[in-house]
Amino acid sequence: MADTLNTGLTAQQRAEIAASLSKVLADSYALYLKTHGYHWNVRGPNFQSLHVLLEGQYQEEWAALDDLAERIRALGELAPQGHSAFGNLSSIKDGDPEKGWEEMLKDLLTDNETVIRTAREAFPVADDAGDEATADLLTQRLQAHEKHAWMLRATLGLK
Repeated sequence: MADTLNTGLTAQQRAEIAASLSKVLADSYALYLKTHGYHWNVRGPNFQSLHVLLEGQYQEEWAALDDLAERIRALGELAPQGHSAFGNLSSIKDGDPEKGWEEMLKDLLTDNETVIRTAREAFPVADDAGDEATADLLTQRLQAHEKHAWMLRATLGLK
């Protein structure tokens, strides 16, 4: 079916863009799972504010997953699904509910930075193909994860 699309992108361009978006999707999904888990398990004197902070982040991340997967489908490719597929594509590891709140936030900060780098790596693929729709989606994801990282840094008392 992907070969019958006539949108100005070749089948090869669409496949390459979808492959790069699949990595962004996998890293984003892993980050969503970790953020949601840390939301459930965070403890400490700032519990309420941390619980709310992480809830806002995982809700935003959840909504973005659908946008990423639907962009892959709009390109005529199949979106990855399932833990094995995501595990093979993602470089983000599972969280540890035994960590203290500061370690949880440091972990999420590192992982947001991973998603930022993964999205930046996908930009040239979309840009070289002239795929403005994917570039726009990646811009939105960069903006969101840079804000999440800033919020985490600020909560940790970092610059």
